[in-house]
Amino acid sequence: MSDSIFQTLLAVVVSIGACLLYFAGSNFVLDRILALPFATRNRREAIRSNVQPWLFMAPALLLLGVYLVYPLVETFRLSFFDAVGETFVGLANYVWVFKDDNFFITIRNNFLWLLVVPAVSTALGLIVAVLADRVWWGNVAKTLVFMPMAISFVGASVIWKFVYDFRGPDNEQIGILNALVQGMGMEPQAWVTVPFWNNFFLMAILIWIQTGFAMVILSAALRGVPTDTIEAARIDGATELQIFFEIMVPQVMSTILVVWTTITITVLKVFDIVMAMTGGQWDTSVLANLMYDWMFRGGGDYGRSSTLAMVLMFAVIPVMAFNIRRFRAEEAQR
Repeated sequence: MSDSIFQTLLAVVVSIGACLLYFAGSNFVLDRILALPFATRNRREAIRSNVQPWLFMAPALLLLGVYLVYPLVETFRLSFFDAVGETFVGLANYVWVFKDDNFFITIRNNFLWLLVVPAVSTALGLIVAVLADRVWWGNVAKTLVFMPMAISFVGASVIWKFVYDFRGPDNEQIGILNALVQGMGMEPQAWVTVPFWNNFFLMAILIWIQTGFAMVILSAALRGVPTDTIEAARIDGATELQIFFEIMVPQVMSTILVVWTTITITVLKVFDIVMAMTGGQWDTSVLANLMYDWMFRGGGDYGRSSTLAMVLMFAVIPVMAFNIRRFRAEEAQR
């Protein structure tokens, strides 16, 4: 334990030292170059203002190139090759994708996740944000709702394994859900193996996590709604529901869309929860799990796993583009 802590601290110190050394050294070299008698003072300042930002961004750009751009290009290239990545097969992998039964099951599951999780998380986050401000213990409630955000997806899955735990029909149940079911006189179930509905049991975990995120963002947006408008509506006889749907929601609609698209991107990349809970069994697999199976199980298939990765990326791009366009439109209005 002490060795791990020491190694972590050493890595932090070395990383910070390397950053400081890089920025100090690069600025020193730039100053020495600009000190040469090759340009006027104004030109030197112009060169400094143009070059210095790139010096600051260079490490980040290098890391992005090595760990993002290169893997993306290589994955796209491998999607046109065979299982070992040596023989060019053209569009054969993409044709296979749309003929594979497992792929259509994962697409159905991904669609369900996209339909349910962002909508329910955003709606619950908005409801909690509104109601918590109306009670004296609202901050405590917000803290409790936000706490799952501090837990990793795998950690949350382990917690929910105990919620859905099933010990057999004749055994004492320790799972909360089965304990409640037995208390109501019904038979306990292995919930994560129930076809189709097991997807919703897994979705509940991500909703539990993302509701806190939605609540925090929407709570901040709701504070920007003019109180004068709300008071005027109450004087005019508007009910609380009318105020919520006709005044609050329209005023924070742009924030709702941002929260919804952010959670949507998270849903498209969901992998940990399904892997930890079911391993993709019982028709619960999503695109990321299917990609993992083809890459790391059964010997690996570079071509098909890369093709699935590209399909996943193509699914994320429209959502990201919509989010960016909304952000630019809001910036233009300010």
